Amino acid sequence: MSAIYTAVATATGEGRDGRSRSDDGLLDVELAVPKEMGGSGGATNPEQLFAAGYAACFHSALKLVARRDKATVADSAVVAEVALLPTDDGGFRLGVALHAEMSGVDQATADALVHAAHQVCPYSNATRGNIDVTVDATVA
Repeated sequence: MSAIYTAVATATGEGRDGRSRSDDGLLDVELAVPKEMGGSGGATNPEQLFAAGYAACFHSALKLVARRDKATVADSAVVAEVALLPTDDGGFRLGVALHAEMSGVDQATADALVHAAHQVCPYSNATRGNIDVTVDATVA
């Protein structure tokens, strides 16, 4: 099966201190180690980029399943929290918590939509079985 779309980005510099740029130049960001990790901060980092991408992708999946299920979701947003966690062997792993916020539906519908979106979202499918991901919904 051929790809629907392929994104291309290149990272340069000293790893976490450097720059990341997409091939079309629309994304061009400086990278820095967060102050919480002993770095200088002042620029984005891979975890923030992953959180932004996952939040946007999951939000799109949520809207897709809402349309499919004919649920009228209003004022929705997805907050992605990406944690960098140590492993026992000195490496690192990620943990993700996704919080969907919406109005226009009851809590049971919101919960069902979030769980359905977790089955559809490409980020969720890519990370399933590899990292811990939790999802929840809040109705405003």
